[in-house]
Amino acid sequence: MPADGAAGALTVGEGVTGAAARGAGARGNRTQDAQVRGRMAGQGLSRIDDTVLVREAQRGNRAAFEELVRHYDQAVLRLAMHFTGSDTEAQDIYQEAFLKAYRNISGFRFECSFYTWIYRIVANLCLDHIRKRQVRKEDAPVAVDHEGRTFDVLEQVADDRAAADPERDLMNRELSSRIQGALENLSPRERMVFELKHYHGLKLRTVGEILHTTEETAKNTLFRATQKLRGALADMR
Repeated sequence: MPADGAAGALTVGEGVTGAAARGAGARGNRTQDAQVRGRMAGQGLSRIDDTVLVREAQRGNRAAFEELVRHYDQAVLRLAMHFTGSDTEAQDIYQEAFLKAYRNISGFRFECSFYTWIYRIVANLCLDHIRKRQVRKEDAPVAVDHEGRTFDVLEQVADDRAAADPERDLMNRELSSRIQGALENLSPRERMVFELKHYHGLKLRTVGEILHTTEETAKNTLFRATQKLRGALADMR
């Protein structure tokens, strides 16, 4: 899915960058692309530094921005998927996040890392999505399979082995549903802090930077979220 998502985002990016390329001339873009490839070759098999890519992208280099997309496409799509529970909505957020990043890359001032910046864009889009959904009072964001059954997209993994245990599968599905329901009862900000810390493994200092707050505030928010989840799932201990 991340690969498909990346293709979709790059299609959007190419549409925008295409106009820029026509304005600057194809020869300029080919030169810029060659420069990036040269830097990448100089770094061997290691991942090219984000700072180099951002500076190249700020000069209008499409290849550099597409490389940034490849660095973070899976993380962005995973966060969007976990918050929306919908492949279509997650793809929409994914596309919008990288399109916003592309349009505003020239204004990036290196006051934080690029990954903090792109996470901030995605987090804000996800929070807006949740708030709009709560205003509309829609059902909890869970995916629906072809048989009409609901499941947590990230937690539910199909087991195709012949020896799969149907009872255990049912228990896992019920557990996932309970956890998803408990997460839905958190405030959007509490859930975002919990997701970024426990599902994406980010430090609280980074979470604070993403949400434009302090590490201490993020820590307190995480504590409240954890206490609420423990209370909601107390009977499962």
